[in-house]
Amino acid sequence: MSPSQEDSFVIEGKLALPYQYFAGRTGSRFLIALRDEKKIQGLRCEKCDKTFVPPRSTCERCLSDISENWVELKNTGSVTGFTIVRYAEPHQPVEAPYILALIKLDGADTPIPHIVKGVPLGEMKVGMRVKAVFAETTTSTIMDIDHFGPAEP
Repeated sequence: MSPSQEDSFVIEGKLALPYQYFAGRTGSRFLIALRDEKKIQGLRCEKCDKTFVPPRSTCERCLSDISENWVELKNTGSVTGFTIVRYAEPHQPVEAPYILALIKLDGADTPIPHIVKGVPLGEMKVGMRVKAVFAETTTSTIMDIDHFGPAEP
């Protein structure tokens, strides 16, 4: 039995779907340290010798509870991959075009995605050293790191 067109209809319009994201205990501690102390923290698995940022409470390799093994990371790192965003969307944090990169912070074993500024689009490359630039006005989000910029040589 197939539905007939008489049983279907289309309503033109827009639908707003507001939502709130709860970062949880681990994510909240990470965001509070960014906001209040301008520090980037990760969680370390002593068993696997890995440090995760953004932090997670369970090691993805051995499934150990690492929720209390907080470590402070440097605010410098290397770009492991990137893309240039060339289109505009209302939810984007900056105006296109901009660089969105995966940054492996010094002391971390996983990369964190973030915006890179201060580098011409055509000069961005994997391996580039970058440094976190913290926002003057905090938002209690990952955007308390305003962006990453070129690190001093």
